[in-house]
Amino acid sequence: MNPWRGLRGLPREVWLVCASTLVNRLGTMALPFLVLYLTEGRRWTPAEAGFGMMAYGAGALATGPFSGRLADRLGHVQVLKASLWSSGALLLVLPLATTKPVLFALIFLWAGLTQAFWPSSMALLAGLAAPEQRKAVFALHRLAVNLGMAVGPAAGGFIAHHSYAWVFWTDGLTTLAGALLLTLVLKAPIGSSLPHGHAPGGSPWRDRRLAYLLLPFVPLLMVFFQIEGTLPLWVVRDLGLGSRFFGLLFTVNTLLIVVLEVALNLAMARWPHGRQLFVGSFCLAAGFGLTAWATGYNTLILTTVVWTFGEMILFPAMSDAVATLAPPDRRGEYMGLLSLCFAAALALGPWLGVLAYAKAGPKAVWLSTFVIAGGAGLLLLRFRTPGTAPGIKF
Repeated sequence: MNPWRGLRGLPREVWLVCASTLVNRLGTMALPFLVLYLTEGRRWTPAEAGFGMMAYGAGALATGPFSGRLADRLGHVQVLKASLWSSGALLLVLPLATTKPVLFALIFLWAGLTQAFWPSSMALLAGLAAPEQRKAVFALHRLAVNLGMAVGPAAGGFIAHHSYAWVFWTDGLTTLAGALLLTLVLKAPIGSSLPHGHAPGGSPWRDRRLAYLLLPFVPLLMVFFQIEGTLPLWVVRDLGLGSRFFGLLFTVNTLLIVVLEVALNLAMARWPHGRQLFVGSFCLAAGFGLTAWATGYNTLILTTVVWTFGEMILFPAMSDAVATLAPPDRRGEYMGLLSLCFAAALALGPWLGVLAYAKAGPKAVWLSTFVIAGGAGLLLLRFRTPGTAPGIKF
């Protein structure tokens, strides 16, 4: 029996959006090399480079809900194309900035334009697929992202060796290529407007089900983003296993996602959201919690496998749960709040994790991740989408 058979019935437009995402992500390399570009290419101090990253985080946080609402008003396809065209063009200009204020402003704007991509693309995909297909669709989209990310940063390393400017220009050109593909193949305003006579949905800021869903998700994401903060400190500095082995852990992560995520989500497509969210949360809790005792190559690879299963289960299920809650005319705004959770957790998680790591030590951090992710998972276990068996009462 073919575990991928559920993809055969997906709409053509879903494949086209995912293909555009793949083209875009194949050149994604500017953000992973931003700090190196600022410190080595521009000769900034680490503190100044840190402000550059803060500018990027601020731009992402500022535009999350706004871009989602804009997508609902103007059309998901239109905003998606505009995000790709404008961010790609800006990446071509960014290395030409000559002063720090201008470069900070361009980084902030770049983050905002890039952030607009996610609510519009996720809302568009949610509108294109039938409800029972959405988990598979979101898993397929993540597959496109991870396939691209498996190539982009690696290629960026070779390009950066010769020119940091070409890291940005290559990223910009592939972003424009993705925009061109979408412009050529998606000409109809798919999912762009509310049907005539359809009553407008309520604001996501007043949706208590959405609040119950997203509030535990933020600490879960903060645990997950320790891969950007405390995990490299533990693996490279404290255990002395080297940066190459740390990179290998991400290779393991990417390979598992590419090979298993779509099939895994197809197999779990009929699971209630609460159960799937809990299983994903528990895998994250176990993977990061067991890192306290992972001191060698084999044990660290094993913990990486465990938390990768959590990532593969949790993220598509969360996207589908948010899409299920969203009224058709508010999907962009709902997805904007979901992307805002990612931006906030990325800004706070590594920073707070490193602070706790310095104050309390690594084992305390890893045990805390187990408690935080496990507690959030227990809350999400009680989540029910409308029309399912009674769970939490609102």
